[in-house]
Amino acid sequence: MAADLATDTFEEHRSVLTGVAYRMLGRVTDAEDVVQDTWLRWSAGERDTVREPRAYLVRITTRLAIDRLRHMQSRRETYVGPWLPEPIVTEFAGATPDTAERAMLTESVSLAVLVVLESLSPLERAVFVLREAFGFPYGEIAETLDRSEAAVRQLAGRARRHVDERKPRYDVDPAERRDLTERFLAAAVEGDLEGLFALLAPDVRLVGDSGGKSKAPLRIIEGADKVGRFLRGAGSKGVDDVSFRFAELNGGPALVIFSGPVVDSVFQLDVADGRIACVYIVRNPDKLALLAVE
Repeated sequence: MAADLATDTFEEHRSVLTGVAYRMLGRVTDAEDVVQDTWLRWSAGERDTVREPRAYLVRITTRLAIDRLRHMQSRRETYVGPWLPEPIVTEFAGATPDTAERAMLTESVSLAVLVVLESLSPLERAVFVLREAFGFPYGEIAETLDRSEAAVRQLAGRARRHVDERKPRYDVDPAERRDLTERFLAAAVEGDLEGLFALLAPDVRLVGDSGGKSKAPLRIIEGADKVGRFLRGAGSKGVDDVSFRFAELNGGPALVIFSGPVVDSVFQLDVADGRIACVYIVRNPDKLALLAVE
């Protein structure tokens, strides 16, 4: 009976724990490992003296994620090419498309924001995620990180300013992003360079993540001419047994390209003023293996 209650309590909070861990680490498998380690501590009996399970579980998950993030940051120094988060299918249960809750969750899981979070210290990132994405009070965050509330407020202010200064300021209707994504696909597949130029902002950027395990640019490409020509060349090379699907990934519309039953790549666009401002391409097979699209 006690074991069943422990399991039910943990499962009640699993989605929050996974959300915190993913935003901290940017990798689904790493987030799941952290949540599993949290479960092992919870199921081992530490729960017996816990008065507030949610606070306790978030505290353990956050601390484990900080430790893992510090280890991962050293490994990313040798990563081949640009690094992007692992794409995830986003479904925010209980949050309708126009709620403030969904907007907050969507922003905190977007590729653009997760890339910016990579430049924060582990403590700053933890404070940002807990405060901005999940609305935890400063006092609870202070207890989680074993810091004073004043120190946490300083960390939160520094992290918020850092993110605000560096994140793209895009405020686009999802339908417009979907429309531009569809037009982008058509122009790229047909090799329509003029059509691509019409969609791209003059200062557009293309960020490709292959991890050195598939073909993708090893540096960020900038400018409409270079980005357009790269996309036309990539589209003309084709993929064996290719098919395309649209999905909501990281809070926005994305194009998923399949080679047979296997996900070959994911394209996602940031849009500003009716033009494509950034193209994200994930081709690292390690980051696509777990991607399931209905």
